[in-house]
Amino acid sequence: MNLYHRLIVGLFLVTPAFAQNGTVKRSEEFEKPSPWAFIVPSALVSYGVITQFSPALQDLSCRIDGKIAQKVHRRYAFDNYIQYLPYAGIYIPDLCGAKAKHDVLDRTLVLGTSIMICSGAVLIPKYTARITRPDASNRHSFPSGHTATAFLGAHILFREYRDVSPWIGIAGYGIAATTGMMRVVNRKHWLSDVFAGAGVGIISVELSCLMLPVWHRMFRSNAEGGYLTVSPLFSPNGFGVCLCCMF
Repeated sequence: MNLYHRLIVGLFLVTPAFAQNGTVKRSEEFEKPSPWAFIVPSALVSYGVITQFSPALQDLSCRIDGKIAQKVHRRYAFDNYIQYLPYAGIYIPDLCGAKAKHDVLDRTLVLGTSIMICSGAVLIPKYTARITRPDASNRHSFPSGHTATAFLGAHILFREYRDVSPWIGIAGYGIAATTGMMRVVNRKHWLSDVFAGAGVGIISVELSCLMLPVWHRMFRSNAEGGYLTVSPLFSPNGFGVCLCCMF
């Protein structure tokens, strides 16, 4: 999907920032998520799944969509763009003096892992459940990929800067919530799709944080003099990322 390709390209563009002098410094490991961190997003995903089997909840979604169809007679495209704003926030506050909890490489590893987890969690049900969108444009409604994308970035933003200022994370969640709301207003998703997408985005981040120690063992050296160089790689046939690790 194009939106995920754009995100991966974005990751390549930031790699020069942490490939300085061929080395990166190790930061503290990401704070391991507690079981409580999964409660709210799991509830959101559960609501979305249960709705597919509950006539009462389906009727609620239909009534909301019916009111929107009566009162809103145009479509707004900005939700296609604001879903990515929290991703910029993961890196930009560093330039303004707001120190993130972890270095750029760790943040990028978690972001990349989260995107991979989120991609599978969104695309598999989209093409297996085959729920029709409110505007009947196709049968890939559940869950909302835009909302998952936005909440994924917002949750990393919250985890990174909540000790600096909780308002940074709140701003990210506000943008993510606006993205989800506009997907409903634009009649691209049911309310249940948006709830499930938000939960998927948050859970993807929590799972990727659990995997960070694995990436440390694979890509980072504990020995003195070890280093890791990361840089983008482009060729006429495609693009990728080059990793060079010295142990």
